[in-house]
Amino acid sequence: MSNLFSSLKIKNIDFKNRIAVSPMCEYSSTDGFANNWHLVHLGSRAVGGAALVITEATAVSPEGRITYGDLGIWKDEHIAKLKEITTFIHEQGAIAGIQLAHAGRKASHDLPWNGGAQIPSGAENGWISVAPSAVPFIETGEAPAELDKAGIEKVKADFKAAAIRALTAGFKVIEIHGAHGYLLHEFYSPLSNQRNDEYGGLFENRIRLLVEVVETVQEVWPADLPLFVRISATDWTEGGWTVDDSIELAKVLHAKGVDLIDTSTGGNVPAANIPVKAGYQVEFAHAIKQHAGIRTGAVGLITEAAQADEIIRSGEADIVIIARELLRDPHFPLRAAHALGADIQWPVQYERAKWR
Repeated sequence: MSNLFSSLKIKNIDFKNRIAVSPMCEYSSTDGFANNWHLVHLGSRAVGGAALVITEATAVSPEGRITYGDLGIWKDEHIAKLKEITTFIHEQGAIAGIQLAHAGRKASHDLPWNGGAQIPSGAENGWISVAPSAVPFIETGEAPAELDKAGIEKVKADFKAAAIRALTAGFKVIEIHGAHGYLLHEFYSPLSNQRNDEYGGLFENRIRLLVEVVETVQEVWPADLPLFVRISATDWTEGGWTVDDSIELAKVLHAKGVDLIDTSTGGNVPAANIPVKAGYQVEFAHAIKQHAGIRTGAVGLITEAAQADEIIRSGEADIVIIARELLRDPHFPLRAAHALGADIQWPVQYERAKWR
């Protein structure tokens, strides 16, 4: 049996292998509702053999959407279709996870295939974005509203309510989105947080909101179900968040009971000179795992079976969280198992296509 296809138990959940479907925004919702696109998109990756299927960034509030097409979980009416999706995923032997998100100052954008520009708050499909400080993502963008104490409390309450709905909808893993320049990342990065209160300045103040969101989710999320956090391990920018900061944050989150750090990078500023290559972010997952003693997930141009297997075999990460390769090939896990000589169970409907 290959390392990639070894099982992994986290709390009360058994993952049949080490392959997870990364949250990938589909921008295909209306008023936050999931639909048949999401059912087929997520369900087909469960059929394809992934152990964990995580929804796209799912907004905890309307103002927390990246675009007007984002998936949402801010009202009870969203639950029914999500429940249909989780039921199908679990019928395939995979685990359904949900990424809870708030876009912060990167909210109120058009759909990517329409250009993806920020929509002014007074225009159709636009709204006022919020952030730790009134600093736009790009200089020409509309400045967000700085969150006051009441706004911060609302953010925490929105994450808590979303976690309750996620449990009702049948999800077995929650991932809190604290990466890619969205709200929680904006708070912990000194590039976007210019506050001088208990949520700004010192490291322990800048990480405070993320830690408090974790704590408020834990109030309602069962202790025997996994809780992940996605972070950006570096801003790739001088004066920004660093991997050493990430290690210290991971130590805090580990002590709080977080089970795994989904380790990505960047997104908080339009950074240049990112050394994009195969597996270019794996080293950050390895550093956090090694120095913070917490499980990690590796991401970033993981496209080959042998490459993914080596990440697990070498102990660089505990799972591989794959995005674009699973868009190209929903059945990548089945193909990878064949390449690695792993004998895994196929869907009975597909058995006749199994390589012999």
